[in-house]
Amino acid sequence: MPQTAHIERHFTVGETIRDIVIGMSDGLTVPFALAAGLSGAVSSSSIIITAGLAEIAAGSIAMGLGGYLAARSDAEHYASERRCEQQEIQEKTEAEKAEVRDVFISYGASSCK
Repeated sequence: MPQTAHIERHFTVGETIRDIVIGMSDGLTVPFALAAGLSGAVSSSSIIITAGLAEIAAGSIAMGLGGYLAARSDAEHYASERRCEQQEIQEKTEAEKAEVRDVFISYGASSCK
């Protein structure tokens, strides 16, 4: 009997969805709070709407810049750590082999040389 190939589909945009959800929840809270506060102090709805839109624009810029800088610093940190590890492999080969062996042993792999 012929069998159909098993194809696995995985959700790969988890971090993007997480960032969108966090950004929207954070980004919508402040404009609503601002509008609620201004509605008690100001009688003109156009001022309230203008202030809310200005806050949305400023918040979007701040959140986007913060996300960009965080991602950039993560990438720089990773590159720096990778360079250090590559240098250690060249200069301290046996110590690095022992380090990798210890990691695998901690995962339950049997020790072999």
